[in-house]
Amino acid sequence: MSDKTIYETLGIKHVINARGNQTLLGGSLLPEKVQIDMEEASLHFVEMQELLNKSGDYIANILGTESAYITSGCAAAITLSTAACMAGTDENKIGKLPDTTNMKNEILIQNLQRYRFDRCFTLAGGKLVEFGNSYKTTKEDLQNSIGDKTAAIAYVLNTDITGNMLSLNDCVKIGRKHNIPVITDSASQIYPLDYFKNNAQTPDLACFGAKYFGAPHSSGIVAGKKDLIEAVKSQGFIAYHHDGGLAYGRAMKLDRQEIVGVVSALTAWFSLNHEDRLLSYDKKIETIQSYINGINGVKSEVLQVKRFYGSTLKVNIEPKIIGKTAKQIAKELDEGNPRIWVYAESDPKNLSIDAKKLLTDAETIAINVHTLNESEEEILGERLKQILS
Repeated sequence: MSDKTIYETLGIKHVINARGNQTLLGGSLLPEKVQIDMEEASLHFVEMQELLNKSGDYIANILGTESAYITSGCAAAITLSTAACMAGTDENKIGKLPDTTNMKNEILIQNLQRYRFDRCFTLAGGKLVEFGNSYKTTKEDLQNSIGDKTAAIAYVLNTDITGNMLSLNDCVKIGRKHNIPVITDSASQIYPLDYFKNNAQTPDLACFGAKYFGAPHSSGIVAGKKDLIEAVKSQGFIAYHHDGGLAYGRAMKLDRQEIVGVVSALTAWFSLNHEDRLLSYDKKIETIQSYINGINGVKSEVLQVKRFYGSTLKVNIEPKIIGKTAKQIAKELDEGNPRIWVYAESDPKNLSIDAKKLLTDAETIAINVHTLNESEEEILGERLKQILS
């Protein structure tokens, strides 16, 4: 009998993840209770439509929305929401997607909010139409952009919202005046809890990545108005069998275990002592700092960020003293055993918005600790100390 782990059997070194909930690294760590509930769910078959409907009702009750639906990630939530706004519950239209000929298919988006993942609003056949310019967006810009082909308004909800952007509330108000739904990408906007609820309740369809609150990587939530959630369901993988409408979301399948994992993780998120959670991150950061404090050419500082994990450790490097750049240090961390991933100057496409802000200085390493397992902060601190010394 082999004592190897499954990763060792495959010849893979596991990664200590000091970046965060990145798709590149598998997204999330499952709390023990979530693992237990998922294991229990795996033992028996269940009628999937009933599971999706009742889990949606359960989540809607927590978030205070009319309805909700679990999806295979936030990108799927956005895609299915867009499909719902274009095809509704019309089986003929549903079966044609992504061909949106003779349908309302324009999704309005602020010029200031164009971003890498707005691609998700087009996957089911939507066409993005910009309003406003690269400096400012006004209510008139949105009003003047609404036309006969407008199906929805896209809104990216994150910590980069500025006064030059049209607010979500303004978009919703104008949208409802013209009977046009607003779809938000609210992926990781899940804390504080009242903020999470408000983000779910304000738009017509709010999309979240469930990996951020401890659910499986490949899971998400769309919450909002009951009629629109019913239209979202009509695009889903179960609808392909039940409704006969050849639903576009057939490929976005979920396991029963994943659905249960979302329910379990969301329940835990709303019962967690978040002050203790954030304090535990601070302690991990302090541990890492204790290994590198006093090293000549290295300075560290804790930065407060408007994200659910609260803080990030920023380590500034002086290459002339250390003899290495931040990028070289990150490479050494990655080449060790176990591998360690931190943020450093690299391909901008693979950086989060917060990391891009932190890494304006080419000789900076950014470390997020909320995705570290127990004691991994000590391994990270020791390895950093060795490399920097």
